[in-house]
Amino acid sequence: MASTRAGVSRRSLLRGAGTVAFAGASVAALKLPFFEVPGAQQDPATCKTADLSASQKRLIISNWPGYIDPKRKATSTFQMFQQETGITVDYTDDVNDNAEFYAKVRNQLGSCEPIDRDMVMLTDWMAARMIGLGWMQPFDKAKVPNLHANLIDPLRNLQWDPDLTYHAPWQTGLTGIAYNAAKTGEVKTFQELLTKPELKGRITLLSEMRDTMGFMLRIVGARPQDFTQEQWEKAIEELRKAVAGGQVRAFTGNDYTQDLAAGNILACEAWSGDIIQLQFDNPDIKFVVPEEGLSLWSDNMIIPNQASHQANAEEWVNYYYDPEVAAKLAAWVNYICPVKGAREAMEKIDPSLVDNALIFPEDEDLADTFDFMPLDDRQTIAYERDWSDVIGG
Repeated sequence: MASTRAGVSRRSLLRGAGTVAFAGASVAALKLPFFEVPGAQQDPATCKTADLSASQKRLIISNWPGYIDPKRKATSTFQMFQQETGITVDYTDDVNDNAEFYAKVRNQLGSCEPIDRDMVMLTDWMAARMIGLGWMQPFDKAKVPNLHANLIDPLRNLQWDPDLTYHAPWQTGLTGIAYNAAKTGEVKTFQELLTKPELKGRITLLSEMRDTMGFMLRIVGARPQDFTQEQWEKAIEELRKAVAGGQVRAFTGNDYTQDLAAGNILACEAWSGDIIQLQFDNPDIKFVVPEEGLSLWSDNMIIPNQASHQANAEEWVNYYYDPEVAAKLAAWVNYICPVKGAREAMEKIDPSLVDNALIFPEDEDLADTFDFMPLDDRQTIAYERDWSDVIGG
């Protein structure tokens, strides 16, 4: 049952430092050099190795912590995959941060060398970055029919991989607003979050630049998926004003959940899966779709160059896009299930989750969602530096 789930959420370890207050160097500033990889462009057609899947029933995966149902349980999706396919999976939850993982593998991938993994799970912007560098192998479409048949419509036609050539969403989430109804009234917009006097010093924003700046861009009338330098400058200035005025208590990773539940903060920018978990213990915690819209993101299955068990990885993708398997996974991780038909399958697994809009949103719930424009190295360095200047003092 989801309500008895143990462990950490997908984003629990996203920021090793946890909270970024307004003094000292920010995490973003420390990571800027990680994106400077001169001469790293590769051609996936030539940067590949022989696929040993037919003779080696093995698969090596890196994923985020707490992002799969209990692996040791005989009836878990993980164990059932191994039993049904005969493939032994070496599964490690060693992706704690997108930029940190990038730094770990960039030299090998940039030099067309193996990273000893057949699949990794990375967030949209980083998956787009690596695909753009030619570091990922395309799927054999014939081996992942469930992906093409069952991916929910809002996750199709992404600008950085519109044909699902290189990626398959593992789980998906929303970034919106949460508030403690026992402590304050409803907060309907991101603009209110930043300006309501009664919230001054009692809100937090997320320390992931793309999450927070997506909303700031919407506030100034820009489209986060396609904005100009001038619009960026207006958006960062709006954030600077809110910080200078004392509205924002801190920029945080997923540790905002503790302060929200305890009443230390009244409202915050929040990830949907975290709020589901909080609501099991505290029904006063509410998740709001801001009038500015919702940021929609996924963590994605991608296959790195030189992976030696690609067909086995594709079998994993196809397996997890079976609606019954996807529903079982969703009942544990509590993020948006990216698979059509999983909601109907959930009736047998946990009926209490069938109508949870944070796991199975209706199409209209996702009508005004946005993602963040893919950035090149130059933009990444410049924008992260602007971001650091605001949140790091």
